Amino acid sequence: MTRLFATLALAILFGVGCGGGNASSPPGTGPIPVVATTTVLADIVARVGAEQVIVTSLVPKGGEVHTFDPSPRDVGRVESARLIVANGLGLDDWLTQLARDAGTTAEVAVLGDAVPAADLILEDDRPNPHAWLDPSLAAAYGQAAAEALARTDPPNADAYTVNALRFAMEMSALSDELRARFEAVPPANRKIVSFHDAMPYFARAFGVDIVGSIVSAPGQDPSAGELAALIDAIRSSGAKAILSEVQFDDELARTIAAETGATVVSDLYTDSLGDPPVDTYAGILRWDVDRIVDALR
Repeated sequence: MTRLFATLALAILFGVGCGGGNASSPPGTGPIPVVATTTVLADIVARVGAEQVIVTSLVPKGGEVHTFDPSPRDVGRVESARLIVANGLGLDDWLTQLARDAGTTAEVAVLGDAVPAADLILEDDRPNPHAWLDPSLAAAYGQAAAEALARTDPPNADAYTVNALRFAMEMSALSDELRARFEAVPPANRKIVSFHDAMPYFARAFGVDIVGSIVSAPGQDPSAGELAALIDAIRSSGAKAILSEVQFDDELARTIAAETGATVVSDLYTDSLGDPPVDTYAGILRWDVDRIVDALR
């Protein structure tokens, strides 16, 4: 690993090929318009594309990607984009129809396809789509974004490559930083309940045990029997934190907490960015880890 990042550092220092990390778009062309499904993906693409791109998100800040209903305005955004970026893995399948409606010839780059099959977490034989919540897999997203940008904008391919390498190094450092935060929590206390199935990659990356989830999918309320089983699991495991996210109502989480004595953390970000300091991908991970660690301690 040390040798790998030494190589990456040299690539960033000297540039890749004949170009450097700050290559400019050809005169007169300007930044290329890119559309991503979520603000998280948009931020990753913007980090890799830098000044060569202008990235917009179809799902607005604080929106819910699982249940998003595109508008006619979104069709126009897709139509005018030179590159369209999706997560894939079943999260934003609606984008396929949207691109068809727009009649676009732009590539639809599916960043989730860059995650190695061995790293995917399967649920009922389908991959969980929230791979970006592991920074090491977010680095794979960055590499896939760079490759798609290079295909769309070949004159700036070297810049995208260098930016993706830099992003990968930052993600490695972020993983180390956040893992160190969890080391302050005894392993026996690293047990959580999530609102929906957004946390498996996060939990695996940072050594956290997910006792259960409140809903199987956004918009699907649990039955009385499912709630009772979850309450029993929390009591028997000693889970201390019930997590929810800003885009969801936390009433169910608080009802379960009242029965179990667990702490509710309801201001987390997983599928969407927010206002500063959670207006970047790294920002939401630091925010979430700080609050989860505080609850578990």
